[in-house]
Amino acid sequence: MMKTRKHDTHWMVGVALMAAIVVLLANTPLGLIPLPVIKATTTHIPVILGAILFGPLAGGILGAVFGICSMVNNTIAPAVLSFAFSPFLAVSASGALKAVWVSVGCRAMIGVVSGWLWIALKKLGLKDLAALPVVGFVGSMTNTVFVMGSIYFLLRPEYANAMGVAVDAVFGLVMGVITGSSVLEALVALVLVTAIGKALLQVRVMAARPRKA
Repeated sequence: MMKTRKHDTHWMVGVALMAAIVVLLANTPLGLIPLPVIKATTTHIPVILGAILFGPLAGGILGAVFGICSMVNNTIAPAVLSFAFSPFLAVSASGALKAVWVSVGCRAMIGVVSGWLWIALKKLGLKDLAALPVVGFVGSMTNTVFVMGSIYFLLRPEYANAMGVAVDAVFGLVMGVITGSSVLEALVALVLVTAIGKALLQVRVMAARPRKA
């Protein structure tokens, strides 16, 4: 019983710490890395790392925190596509529900997918240095694919209107985002998740070792 309580406390503290980092990155310039073509977001990095360290449930919670921050930011400082991320800027009740899914639900999937992928890769026998980059890349792409895919299937007319294009041109725009800037962003996630994740996993192993009297 004592061991279980200690494990639960460690889990909660770890998730809370990662959540604080998500909030920090989501609300400061620290959440962006300037690249030659785009500014890559790093807010999903602690979501992926949290899923690796603490499991899919923790990843889902951290992704939801990311999504809530996105919803708040898009409500307070709206941009062209903020209608897809803030239920308060939606034109209908159904649009509000769709915005909640795009903003929060899709971001929760980053952690869920990353957590289960990590478990699957480890069961296949992959070493940390082989599994970490895979999870980092896929976790980052999960963000883009779910968000842009949901916008395409749920908010296609609104997206076309906001971008000033015909509805049948939306597919090309969505695929351009998925195959373009998001790949660079995923490569950044690959590098950061591998470097930071390896260090955190080593610290966890060392902390789990019994201390000599």
